[in-house]
Amino acid sequence: MSDPKIAPAEISVRQIATLQKGRSQWRMAWDRYRRNRTAVFGLVLLLILILVVLCAPILATHDPNVIDYSYVRKPPNAQHIFGTDNIGRDVYSRVLWGGRDSLRVGMVAVFISVFGGVLLGMFSAYVGGIVDTIIQRFVDLTFAFPTILLLLSIVAALGPNLTTVLVAIGISGIPGYSRLMRGSVLQALNTDYVLAARLMGARDGRILFLHIFPNVMSPMIIYGTLGLSGGIMMTAGLSYLGLGAQPPAPEWGAMLNLGRTFLQSAPWMSIYPGLAVFIAVLSINLIGDGLRDAFDPKNF
Repeated sequence: MSDPKIAPAEISVRQIATLQKGRSQWRMAWDRYRRNRTAVFGLVLLLILILVVLCAPILATHDPNVIDYSYVRKPPNAQHIFGTDNIGRDVYSRVLWGGRDSLRVGMVAVFISVFGGVLLGMFSAYVGGIVDTIIQRFVDLTFAFPTILLLLSIVAALGPNLTTVLVAIGISGIPGYSRLMRGSVLQALNTDYVLAARLMGARDGRILFLHIFPNVMSPMIIYGTLGLSGGIMMTAGLSYLGLGAQPPAPEWGAMLNLGRTFLQSAPWMSIYPGLAVFIAVLSINLIGDGLRDAFDPKNF
């Protein structure tokens, strides 16, 4: 029988080894990501896109909402490099300013989904019992509704605007993230480092946020990154349907909705905002694929 006075020291050494292993795993994942040229290209592309839209006040050549009827549906030229729309507004400037709303709504909505899903999933898994059952039945109920139907219901209840779209996308994504977090926490509850923390008398909050949370975040990072591209697509899609950004606000989906009427006479009205959405989604998907390979358990 071991001396109980030695047990805390042994447990501390075990915890230190676990933390060191965790740090080395994150470092190895980063090294693998850096060697993935496609993933690095996606990261660079996304950073450039974010920088460009953030610098819209500097890079834009015209006010995005100024109407000039003398330049109605003009093709790309030296003065308007992306052409003009049906009422003479500069498409290039509107794409830049519209990216600020599209990316902002997508990123904030995914943050709401991840934050809410992490808290709900951790609480459900750690408490267990009837609380876990009630939460999971509620999650199952939300999964029974098609996502687009849930989004349309929330937008219809709150009114069509970008803030409503942000809230709708954020809320609709919480169940999926909570289910993923719950499964990860349930696996972590039986690991040695959690049992060691309990033997040392650590409180529930400390175990959850200092021991479990850092070790189950890798799947959430991957899922959240891929969800970001979906958030941008849903933002553009709802605006395309007229439920997001309202005229005259520039937004990629709203610009696509406006340009569809003039596809034959002024295709540039749809080409450039569509290309912006394509670049944003492509870069994020490349990053997500790179993170998935970097955090693959087979590589540790």
